[in-house]
Amino acid sequence: MPLLGAHQSIAGGLHRALERGREAGCAAVQLFTRSSRQWAARPFGEDDVRAFGAARAASGIRAVLAHDCYLFNLASPDETLRRRSTRALIEELERCARLGIPYLITHPGAHCGAGEAAGLATAARSLGEVLDACRGYPATVALENTAGQGTQIGARFDELAHLLSETRDGGRLRLCLDTQHAFAAGYDLRSAAGYAATMADLERTVGVERLVAFHLNDAKKGLGSRVDRHEHIGRGELGVAAFRRLLADRRFRDLPMCLETPKTADPDDHRDDRRNLAVLRRLLA
Repeated sequence: MPLLGAHQSIAGGLHRALERGREAGCAAVQLFTRSSRQWAARPFGEDDVRAFGAARAASGIRAVLAHDCYLFNLASPDETLRRRSTRALIEELERCARLGIPYLITHPGAHCGAGEAAGLATAARSLGEVLDACRGYPATVALENTAGQGTQIGARFDELAHLLSETRDGGRLRLCLDTQHAFAAGYDLRSAAGYAATMADLERTVGVERLVAFHLNDAKKGLGSRVDRHEHIGRGELGVAAFRRLLADRRFRDLPMCLETPKTADPDDHRDDRRNLAVLRRLLA
C-alpha cells in the first residue's frame, strides 16, 4: 500500500510535525526543517534531535520527507544568489542527515530570463557542488517536477533527465513527482491512455526507479496552464480518476505520497487533511 500522508507544520518544534501527522492519520509526513520563507535558519541542538526521534518512534509515522526553502534558486544567473542557494541546500542536507530524513525535496530553480538551456546548465552545476559537499551523507536530493510557471525549469521529464545526466555524480539524485505540477505542465493524467503515456514518458526519460515520493494535489487550473495552484482531491481539474490509477499502480505501492492541498492557517486543524486522506483511502478500497 502507498504510504499516504501530508505536509505538516513545525510550529512549536520539529517534533510537532510528527505529532500532527499522527493526529491527522498520516503514514507519511513531509516537513520543512526550518522556515520556508527566510534565509536564516535556527541551528538545532541535540535536544531537538532527540525530541524528533522520540516523536517519530511514538507517532508510528513510517516515512518522513523534508522540503527545501522556497527562496533557493539553484538555476539563478545571479552568481551571488546561486552560491547562497547552494550553500543553504548543503546546510539543509546536513539537517536532514542529523534527523534521519533520507530525502530533501528540491525545486530545480528558475532561469530568470537567461533561457532554459542556461538555467539547466546552472542548476546542474549547483547540484553537483551540493552532492560533492555532501558525499557520504545518508540524505540526498529528490528533484521535484515543476508546473513551469514563469521561468521555472524542470516542468518536462526530459528537462529532469537532463539534470540527472549532466549533474556531476547525478546518479545520487532522485525524483519526487507532483501530480498538479505534471498536469499544469501538460501531462494528462485524467484518462487511462493519458496516464499510460505519462508514465511511459517518465520511464523513457528519467526511469521510474528514480521515484522516491509523490505529492498528491488536484489542480485549480486546466491542463497545460503552467500555473502552480493546488486543489483538494477530487475538487479540481484533475479529478479522482487520476488518483485512483496512481494509487493502484503497483510500481509505487511502497512509496510515500504526501498531500500539499489547501488547509486552514491553524496548524492543529486537521479537517482538510483528514478529508483528503479519506478520499484517497476510498479510492484505494
